[in-house]
Amino acid sequence: MSPDTLQTEHRLRITEIFYSLQGESSFVGLPTVFVRLTGCPLRCGYCDTEYAFSGGDWMELDDVLQQVRQYKAAYVCVTGGEPLAQRSCGELLGALCDEGYSVSIETSGAMDVSNVDTRVIRVMDIKTPGSGEESKNRYENISHLTRSDEVKFVICGREDYIWAKTVIEKYSLMDKCQVLMSPEHVGMKPSNLADWIIEDQLNVRFQFQLHKYLWDNEPGR
Repeated sequence: MSPDTLQTEHRLRITEIFYSLQGESSFVGLPTVFVRLTGCPLRCGYCDTEYAFSGGDWMELDDVLQQVRQYKAAYVCVTGGEPLAQRSCGELLGALCDEGYSVSIETSGAMDVSNVDTRVIRVMDIKTPGSGEESKNRYENISHLTRSDEVKFVICGREDYIWAKTVIEKYSLMDKCQVLMSPEHVGMKPSNLADWIIEDQLNVRFQFQLHKYLWDNEPGR
């Protein structure tokens, strides 16, 4: 392996590193350092981080860790874009765990999660038809999930909700991990989703994206 290749494997393209409150997942409300990696192979219709598709800055792994250390945080979330699209993401996750942080990764479900460090909490989307990217789902990822991991459905309407219920039942998701449902922020009335969950006595966690209500989804918040 050449020195140039080795250097590349210890670098990541970073859109931003910032400190805020976790806006979703079971860690909602907890102060967290977010490491947002650049790039994503998906183009979901409701995407709120299009600014992370390109650009960013190449950073050495040690420099990323140094920035994270500046904050007095117990939790670190690696997100994107799609963080697993960068081959050095796994090294970053392991290094953060080694430093003693509680680490989660937010992934689209379109990338292989089997090699993610077992200490990391995987928050994995399953893309609904309303996202426009249903065909990108890697359902084989489900077999690698554990009780500490989470699956998220972003619901764009009634058809998405019914579809998600079918997937939950087909793959016995309730027995494998925690299941989250979020209303799509612009076109989906949150109370409708809440009513459907209650009517069906569906044992999922309903969640808003807290950051959108606090800061209108400003970058770096």
